[in-house]
Amino acid sequence: MEDEDNNGIRKRIEKDIASFYPSVESAKTDGAASKVIEMARMYASDAKSYFEKGDLYTAFSCISYAHGMLDAVKEMGG
Repeated sequence: MEDEDNNGIRKRIEKDIASFYPSVESAKTDGAASKVIEMARMYASDAKSYFEKGDLYTAFSCISYAHGMLDAVKEMGG
């Protein structure tokens, strides 16, 4: 059962990481928004690193945070 759970979690994290990059490319990167976008990219990079190390909880937290930052920039018109 635990292996099935981890498999589902791994797939979800992979999907979230993969969907981040096309989404970030569509965001405007000017002014303060560019700093937030860069931070979001760093969180996405961290997510990949933690994922590769098998730390799924931290990977999921990082990619969720990256998506949240990106959503905030887009909501503000970026």
